[in-house]
Amino acid sequence: MKLDAALPSTGLADVPVIAAAAEEMGFDCLWTTETQHDPFLPHALIAGHTSRIRMGTGIAVSFARSPATLAYTAWDLAAQSNGRFILGLGTQVKAHVERRFGMEWPASVTGKLREQIQVMRALWKTWQTGAPLNQRGEYYKITLMAPFFNPGPLSDVSEAGIPVYIAGVNTGLAKLAGELCDGFLVHPFHTPEYLCEVLLPAIRAGTRAAGRNVDDVVVSASVFAATSEQEREYCRQQISFYASTPSYRPVMALHGWADVAEKLSGLAARGQWGDMPDLINDKILTTFVAEADTPSALAETLKGRYRSLADRLTLYLPFMPGERDSWWRDLVTRFA
Repeated sequence: MKLDAALPSTGLADVPVIAAAAEEMGFDCLWTTETQHDPFLPHALIAGHTSRIRMGTGIAVSFARSPATLAYTAWDLAAQSNGRFILGLGTQVKAHVERRFGMEWPASVTGKLREQIQVMRALWKTWQTGAPLNQRGEYYKITLMAPFFNPGPLSDVSEAGIPVYIAGVNTGLAKLAGELCDGFLVHPFHTPEYLCEVLLPAIRAGTRAAGRNVDDVVVSASVFAATSEQEREYCRQQISFYASTPSYRPVMALHGWADVAEKLSGLAARGQWGDMPDLINDKILTTFVAEADTPSALAETLKGRYRSLADRLTLYLPFMPGERDSWWRDLVTRFA
């Protein structure tokens, strides 16, 4: 099991120092998010200031972009990083796609995401091997690639192209990951039980349908963890926020907390954000959060909690050098 790090939501000027420190600390991969900043731009800096650590978007919002734009950006970052880049995509939810990005929500979420991935891989194959480009579907028809627009092959990328991971909370996207993708990014709003009983069986169903081996799909989980009361309360706040999302309700329902999720949705709709954490009692908290007294103990807790469930773990808490370096070093050292 690999231990990865999350880049804080910060300006580009801070990225080189954070990336170099993450590599020196011993993390296996550094992931960016799409919240307050672009998820792709930091990777040009990460690639230029590191030599070993992998890097990926965890996640970039796929429905906010054309698959051709995604393909070109990922190709350039793969070239810059000598093949260390992972393209992690998420669909986001309907309200954000329509009201934050001004894009159309598709009739079929899995159908459109499947086509986006197929288009990107068709483009990468054309660039890498010279194969004719003729990708046609319900959402995209991509057939034009003149030499003027072809960036050409990359020595550090296979014919299959760049690794593609997709994120999800529910079974549809987990199954799609099993059918088509190199990895599945487990949303931080999960429990080990939900991962074991709902998501992993869906991934396996996808691999069976596509005639693939389940080992072909890397399971990378973002996890809530706490070693202090302050961190516990931070996790309580974040869980209350995620649990208010109606489409995420199956996670709470598995544990018999659908009524709590419904109440949280009502508070969120009224903008009563400050009242929401009070609905996350200690039982709910300990179900979602890996807890320990020290970073060394946390490493053992995480390994025990996710053994046989995940291949990579990333703490939801972003990595920032200079802030608790000894804490991070103890965690990474014990996790290895």
